Amino acid sequence: AAVMAGEALSRVPDVQIDGDGVFKYVLVRVRGAGAPAKDVVRGHAWAEYHADLFERTAEELARHGLSCECLGGGRVSHRPEERKIHVYGYSVGFGRADHAVTTEKLKAEYPNYEITWADEGY
Repeated sequence: AAVMAGEALSRVPDVQIDGDGVFKYVLVRVRGAGAPAKDVVRGHAWAEYHADLFERTAEELARHGLSCECLGGGRVSHRPEERKIHVYGYSVGFGRADHAVTTEKLKAEYPNYEITWADEGY
């Protein structure tokens, strides 16, 4: 089971965010049975609440036998024309995500971007 969980976990993208705009995001810790956990970033403009992002993510992961917990949330400002991403703010329901962790994930996904974060702002 641990091997299958590890394979399922390895197929989960580290980052899924919208290509443009300002939107909410959640930092989610994903677990498989007996496999190490990994943190992933999910941010989309369709989400009215951070919980919407988390619930959709949890449903998708459950189909692959994975469980997850929300580590917190915030906002992402993605400006592709300037190659800039800024991470800030917090989630009322889940608290503030560790933006430093989120920023490292984004840097791996967007190596040619200037990626910054701040604890200020909502």
